Formats: sequence, C-alpha cells, structure tokens
Amino acid sequence: MKSTPFIYPLPDPLWIEKLCRWADAHFDFFAFTNGNGHEYPEEPFATRFFAGNNQLTESELWSESTDFKKVGVIGYDFKNRLEKLKSDNFAFLDLPEICFFKPSICLEFDGEYLLSNIELKDVFWEEIERTKLPFPSDTACIVNPQLSKADYLAKVLAIQNHIIEGNTYESNFCQAYSGAFYNWDPIAAYFKLNKISPMPFSALFKAKSQWIVSASPERYLKRTSGKIIAQPIKGTIKRGKSVSEDTANKEILASSEKEQAENLMITDLMRNDLSKVSKTGSVEVKELFGIYPLPRVFQMISTVTSQLKEGVSFSDILQASFPMGSMTGAPKIRTMEIIDELESFKRGWFSGAFGVIEENGDFDFSVVIRSIIADLEVKNLYFGVGSAITYDADAYQEYDECSLKAQAILEVLSGK
Repeated sequence: MKSTPFIYPLPDPLWIEKLCRWADAHFDFFAFTNGNGHEYPEEPFATRFFAGNNQLTESELWSESTDFKKVGVIGYDFKNRLEKLKSDNFAFLDLPEICFFKPSICLEFDGEYLLSNIELKDVFWEEIERTKLPFPSDTACIVNPQLSKADYLAKVLAIQNHIIEGNTYESNFCQAYSGAFYNWDPIAAYFKLNKISPMPFSALFKAKSQWIVSASPERYLKRTSGKIIAQPIKGTIKRGKSVSEDTANKEILASSEKEQAENLMITDLMRNDLSKVSKTGSVEVKELFGIYPLPRVFQMISTVTSQLKEGVSFSDILQASFPMGSMTGAPKIRTMEIIDELESFKRGWFSGAFGVIEENGDFDFSVVIRSIIADLEVKNLYFGVGSAITYDADAYQEYDECSLKAQAILEVLSGK
C-alpha cells in the first residue's frame, strides 16, 4: 500500500465471505484474490480485497501517472486491437474487452492482521457482522458441452493437418461449456470452488452484473520495478490417489518429451515476446520444466524474466505479449487465426488476464482459466477448457485432459 495502512486484527475466516456479500450489496465492482499459501515461483497472488464504484475509462487505464490502483480484466479478444485479427464466433455473453475499476477500499490480509488503505469505522464492522450467509447456497447450474467428443476429435485432426502444412507448430484449442440459470450465487460458487480446488491465482471479480469465479493456476505477467516475469504452463497430469501413484505421475510428467516440447515452444514464444520490451541480453529462463503440485494436477511451469527498457508502458507490454502464449500457440498470430476458425465460441474474458496495477505501475495478472464467467442479468454462464495440440498429440488423451481441467468447476455447478 502506498501510504501507512490502518492495521486491525484479522477476523474469523467466515468474515471474508461476509465481506464479499457486503461489497456486493454496496458496490458495482469488487474483487478478492487469494494465493492460498502456495509455494509458487515469484509468489502467488496476495490475499487482497478491493471495492469501488468508479469504472475507469481507457485513458485512465493507460495513464502511467496515477495515485490509485486499477483492478480488472482484459478479455482475450483485445488481441484484435493489437493485430489484424477478428473474433466472429458466437459469444455466450456480451462482455467488454477491457473492464477496470478504481477501488475506494483496499484491504490486504497479512498473517494475523488486516491492512486497510482507509480507517474502518465501527459501522463497517457492524454491517459486515450483520451480513447473513445464505444456507443452503445455490451454486447449481445445468451446463452442457458445446462441442461433442466426435467434433472435438475432428478439430484436433484439422489442427494437425495445419501443422503438416506448416501453418502452426502448436495450437491451444479450447472447448466451452455453457448453462442458463434462474438463481445462481457466484459468491457461494467461488468459496466452494476455492475449497475443493485452492489455486495460486484464485480470484472473485464483480463488474456490475458480470462475474469471474476463478481457480486459475497460471500467471500471465508480473512486474516488480523494472523486472518482468512470465510463467507459461504447458504440461498437465492428474494427481495420484496414493503417495506412490502421486510420485509416479510426477515423474511421468517431468520426463515426458512431448510435454517438454510443448512447454519449450511456449517458453521460447514468451522469451521472444518479452525481448520486444526488455533490455538487450536481459531475458532469462530462470526455471525450465518446473513441476509443481496443485490440488488435482501436477503442472509443468517455466519462469522467464527480464529487465524492462526505460520508459516502457503497460500498453507497450500488452502490445508485445498479449494474450498469454500458452493460450494461443506458435507462431502466435497465425495460430490465433486457426483457433478462431476452429473453435465454436468467442472466448471473451476466458483466457484473457485478470489482475491489479499498483500506483507505481507494478502489476500482477493471472490467465483467466479454470474460471466460470457469468452474467446475473441475462442468467447465463460459461467456462472454457483447452490443451496444446501438437503433431504427435493423441486426440483422445487431449480430450481427457480437458475433462480433467473441467472437473472441479463441474463439481461446483452440480450443486452437490
């Protein structure tokens, strides 16, 4: 926090959900982020809360000289402003490409203490204490895959034909699930999802009637002073049911030449992206093929860092690197064209980036994956899952990997 924060004893764990419900009643925008104590290279999301009613204009977002934080999302289709691309597929929801707000309340959860940018009056504590938690919570929604297994297998074959023709080397092909509801509780869904799948970039975001309920495992970019950090994920295997099976699965992923090849292509892509805004010779791969345990899967994560050139702006960094290479493939622009040709939906906020920009220009953004995107006004939601398709990819295995990635969200939406 920019100024000396006000410090308070941390209330009980249920207080956080009450805080979110209080914010939902009082603010058009709020966000809660949680790193869930993960030991993640370069640290996971900090546990923080933001609320406000002031949606930022794009000129305010791009301004480099501000004395306030900016919290929000950049949708995948923002790519169309950066390159000569388009997104003509069906959109489940009418989502803005960019949506940021200026928080008036900023809270940080630091061990046993709560740090606030403003003095929290007695009425604040009293209102939150009076906030009721619904029981039972309505998190159920009937969802259906928007692509049959047969169609998925055919799409993978089409991508592999593009690879044979030299149009792409690797494409992150995604499929969507969607559903309609009468009553659906995004706050309850978030806390349920975070309980069964606590991720390093967990987040809950409200923008008027539109929501992100996220259990993301992946960082897009983090800026700390002049240092920039990218952490592409490519390589997934399920956790074992026993210690021995867990260890064996970890070794299978770590030694997989296929998964390493996928990861290396995206790591090289990110090195190239960062080189456009970095000092010559400063781009480094700090860790290649790191294997990290998450609640239901092991992920292969590489960490790329560099020192930014002087005067590089947030918009310059987006121009060089958005969207995250792990969600596109390589070569990036041609592969995004192929993705739009073959996918059956407009990604919207899915596979974009969510995060916080600090007053000094530092920022931390996740990739919006393993995330439910909903609009309570039109009463629809959707989520996407995908995997990297290469020449030697087994379409059936890729389909199973997508099912594994969808598992936790489907459990939440089942309402059980």
